[in-house]
Amino acid sequence: MPDLADPSAADLAALDVPALEAAIVQQGDVIKALKSRKLPKDEVQPSVDRLLALKAELAARIAAQGASAAPKFDRQALESLLAKRFFVAPSFLIYGGIAGLFDYGPPGCALQNNILSIWRQHFVLEEDMLEVECTNLTPEAVLKTSGHVDRFADYMVKDSKTGDIFRADHLVKQVLQQRLEDDRSLRLGSAAPSDAKKGKAAKPKGTILEPAVRDQYELVLETLDNYQGDDLAKLISDLEIRAPETGNEVTKPVLFNLMFDTQIGPTGQFKGFLRPETAQGHFLNFKKLLEFNNEQMPFASASIGKSFRNEISPRQGLLRVREFTMAEIEHYVHPDRKAHPRFDEVRDTVIPLYSAAAQLAAAGPTKMTIGEAVDSGVVNNQTLGYFVARIFLFLVRIGIDPARLRFRQHLANEMAHYACDCWDAEIQSSYGWIESVGCADRSAFDLTAHSKKTGEKLIARETLAEPIVRDALLLDINKSKFGPAFKKNAKAVQGYFEALQLGSEDEWDEDKLAELDAKLKADGKIQVTGTDGNEYTVTSDMIKIYRKNIKISVREYTPNVIEPSFGIGRILYALLEHSYYTREGDEQRAVFSFPAAVAPVKALVAPISKDVKFEPFIKEIVTSLRRNGVANKVDDSAGSIGRRYARNDELGTPFAVTIDFQTIEDSTVTLRERDSTKQIRDTIPVVAGIIKDLVDERITWADVMAKHPVFVAQEVTGATA
Repeated sequence: MPDLADPSAADLAALDVPALEAAIVQQGDVIKALKSRKLPKDEVQPSVDRLLALKAELAARIAAQGASAAPKFDRQALESLLAKRFFVAPSFLIYGGIAGLFDYGPPGCALQNNILSIWRQHFVLEEDMLEVECTNLTPEAVLKTSGHVDRFADYMVKDSKTGDIFRADHLVKQVLQQRLEDDRSLRLGSAAPSDAKKGKAAKPKGTILEPAVRDQYELVLETLDNYQGDDLAKLISDLEIRAPETGNEVTKPVLFNLMFDTQIGPTGQFKGFLRPETAQGHFLNFKKLLEFNNEQMPFASASIGKSFRNEISPRQGLLRVREFTMAEIEHYVHPDRKAHPRFDEVRDTVIPLYSAAAQLAAAGPTKMTIGEAVDSGVVNNQTLGYFVARIFLFLVRIGIDPARLRFRQHLANEMAHYACDCWDAEIQSSYGWIESVGCADRSAFDLTAHSKKTGEKLIARETLAEPIVRDALLLDINKSKFGPAFKKNAKAVQGYFEALQLGSEDEWDEDKLAELDAKLKADGKIQVTGTDGNEYTVTSDMIKIYRKNIKISVREYTPNVIEPSFGIGRILYALLEHSYYTREGDEQRAVFSFPAAVAPVKALVAPISKDVKFEPFIKEIVTSLRRNGVANKVDDSAGSIGRRYARNDELGTPFAVTIDFQTIEDSTVTLRERDSTKQIRDTIPVVAGIIKDLVDERITWADVMAKHPVFVAQEVTGATA
């Protein structure tokens, strides 16, 4: 380290930021020691000057880093525009609204529908998936079997004095992010943001953090999903996490089930829930889907529908809501054969992957091809990797910035006990990194659980190339004794035994059969738990367990499931943030740079004035666009053409067709592109065809500009574009 007794510019330049911070702490200790000796001010001042020089250098470094970083996103301006143009609004607003519930206006509906249309094209049609639509209401028994009744919960805490409720992990994230932001502001010499709120004197003030503390906070934020139960409680205590608005302590975290319960039918005796996910309908219909697919494996089912979660404290707009649209895929595959026939099509796709190991080391994501990730074992198998790549391509296609997209692997405490591997597509927004798509290998958990509960065999079959001949332990049910003994409960008891079958009718859990046989021979009876949850006594005359030489030509197996699950509202909000910008030099002119395929309205049709001579041309353009399935909007209001362009830029309309007096003479119109504001001029049929090709992603605006000269007269005679 350079000599800092009298630091020169070169000495300071040789230090990195952590070394500067350490030197500042050390110099502060020196000054404290000098002052404790009550030395004269002129003897202490040189040490103070050295400290000031170190602080000035640190502030300059941080300011330089800040200058090179992107400006902070103006979320308030975005939300104001979304409300102004009715993309989205709080539900029941005239009654005061309810947190976590939103209504979509015309542009919001169109934007979501266009995203879903591309999703269907990209996945359902491209992959030949079987689409289903299942009910929102779900009986309790189904969600008990799936584990949702017992485990679909988040930890919540309360302000110990006001009773305000927070989701525990979100509170930790909010507080630590605020401390880091305050630390940065204070090191720059500006007021900490948390000090600026009026009437919040009880709120803890920001402080400059030691480097080790900052590193700890950043590691906690990267691995927060790994904290559950007592570990989460200890974390809150150790880091002194308080309620942000009051500074009060919070209670110990407790679990809160997120499902909305209800009663099905008038008696109130049949309990149900609004579904928390769409997946269970797929699994319950697996047998019918496999039959529809001519018993062919592998295959996938897909669905789009509403799900409901009673969020603890929905405070992040569209990202944390209580009713939302999900698009889910369940891809059924042989448990031992997870190669994908189309994997080579995506093998070279480069994706930012944030593995569990990298998270624990706070090392950040690594860009690699999905082929490298699967070959090296970072991603468990080809089918999972294939869908990770396809998800990445879909998100980029609809307009998500690839520089703000990563795939994060679930940590050990996040991973369901039955899952082989799970990756979340996380999109960076002003709220941080937000999970928007989950892609999990759920193994055979769901089909197995529902099969055991109901006694229904949810399996697939394969014909073996060569039959297997071997000695096996088998079980037969004596129906003449079994049926009369259990009557209406016979199916539930039989379900217990059917769950012991491992494959075909001649393949059983032989260890379990041997155990039951020993008990029957010893006691003449056994106790079993039926699929209805009740206990039953089965005697030795009701079943027969015996050995036999068998030949197996067809093997049965329970498929594994690869599940991509899309939160459409979160994707939509991320797209809004990533697409939003203001015109250079005019912050009042906001623009959404949606890709043409997802834009709510594709083309503005704007006559230069209300002259009746323009009406036939308006009709011709609109008819042509509608015939081609291109959503358009006529704006013949009294405002200038520039103002009308600006209004439609706020809606993300990518193209504008302008009719002027030259149109009357030669039937040509101008076509303006939103982001470049450049225009071309051509006949109505040509312009309509260009718009159709642009919307269908067959050509780009660069292709158009390569073939057509830029038209400038309109911009001169009209208002500035």
